[in-house]
Amino acid sequence: MENIRQEAHPRRWWALAALALSVLALGLDSTVLNVALPTLATGLGADNGDLQWIVDGYIVVFAAALVPAGLLGDRFGRKRMILLGLGLFGTASLLGAFADSVPQVIAARAAMGAGGALVMPLSMSILPSVFPAEERSRAIGVWAAATALGLPLGPIVGGALLEHFWWGSVFLLNLPLVAIAITAAVLWIPESKDPEARRIDVPVSLLGAAGLAVVVLGGTEASRLGWTDPRVLGYLAGGVVLIAAVVIRETRRRAPMIDFSLFRNRNFLWGSLAAVVPSFVLTGVLFVLPQRFAAVDGHGSLGTGLRLLPLIGGVFAAAVVSAPMVARFGFRVVIPTGMLVAAAGVFLGATGSADDGYGFTAAWLALSGFGLGVAMIPGMDAVLATLSPERAGVGSALMQTLEQVAGALGVAMLGSILAGAYTDRLGVAGPANDSVASAVEIAHRTADPGLLASAQDAFVHGMDLVLVACGAASVLAAVLVGAFLPGRSAAAPAPADTTDLAPDAESDDTARVPA
Repeated sequence: MENIRQEAHPRRWWALAALALSVLALGLDSTVLNVALPTLATGLGADNGDLQWIVDGYIVVFAAALVPAGLLGDRFGRKRMILLGLGLFGTASLLGAFADSVPQVIAARAAMGAGGALVMPLSMSILPSVFPAEERSRAIGVWAAATALGLPLGPIVGGALLEHFWWGSVFLLNLPLVAIAITAAVLWIPESKDPEARRIDVPVSLLGAAGLAVVVLGGTEASRLGWTDPRVLGYLAGGVVLIAAVVIRETRRRAPMIDFSLFRNRNFLWGSLAAVVPSFVLTGVLFVLPQRFAAVDGHGSLGTGLRLLPLIGGVFAAAVVSAPMVARFGFRVVIPTGMLVAAAGVFLGATGSADDGYGFTAAWLALSGFGLGVAMIPGMDAVLATLSPERAGVGSALMQTLEQVAGALGVAMLGSILAGAYTDRLGVAGPANDSVASAVEIAHRTADPGLLASAQDAFVHGMDLVLVACGAASVLAAVLVGAFLPGRSAAAPAPADTTDLAPDAESDDTARVPA
């Protein structure tokens, strides 16, 4: 297949700035709410189940809506759908800020998830339509870094707001970011869509969204109820059945709405894995580190957010160097190397104890962040390299759906590892066994230094096991990607050919990046 050189869009860097602002708002919101949960519990009388649904309501809807959102963008225009998503996200944030009951907050969070699902995959899918191949990896690095930057900023900004304002201020924080992002998108993002996009199949869309929602719900409930609970098993089995029905229906149709043949392309399949596993590791690190900083080291929200910055700094450094590394050595060398560096970082972190100084933590965080970025950014690039610009919406959505499902199930699995190790190591009964935060509160209230030291030691032991699991997943992924990812990058199909991907044999022969 002839590889047609793509012309660079004259406003591509301004467009990237608009896209970065859009995903920054989503990344910031994903962590800022965690700071407000205790205040929400007091202000609205929310119990633990309510708080979990306030968090999970966003995640479930976001994951379920990603593929339909990608299809809508391909068919009706990605810029148009991004603007719609930002508008929905901002409106729902405003409603959430002034909600006066738990159901209203949950509904607002679900609507924010729907808006976020329109923004995230489509913002990524615009990149190949405005950036030529030689600049695409750098653009993906900026996009990924903007997404990651919101993670530590959430606790920092949220903690500062809650010191002076009510809990609803963490929702209002989204409004100026959304307003700026909408303005920038209108001015700088070019419209793009697939002129031959498939019609939206409503039954398939509903079945797929329901299946993903139920699987994610099962994963999130497993962290609370346990993996053997009948409800969790029922959710997971029901979700798998619904998704299987979608796959069977779509693979038997001559013109499917969701092109599962994408996974027959090795660049797409293993590039997706190269993006999903680093996201899983990043989720695991961000799951345990804030708890350690708060319960073991005694830092507040602001201190916790600041201490996560070396991790994000590593991702930023990777965004700078990953493109030259890929150009020099190729995907099959760079991506596994990044995963092994990330594994080395988290394995180093797993050797820690409750008495470690922050210097040790900052060192392994920076190393982990750099490795994750070196793997994840080229992984996304490898995926986009297989897609024509017209089909990038659904392809990006499929990859990010895998990331969300892996993240939800991963947090549940890692949470189970942490909870089991903490309980076994602590060896006491009662509320202190529920979480390290509860144990620390009880120890301070009862002036029991022995309980405090035991709880902190038990938590760090559990955290070390979580980091070992993350490192093992990264090593396994490095081996698989190194073995099966083609040695050279696939060329995207020419714009005129929007229906079929080149087979693997052509993927190896139409290379842009030398091995």
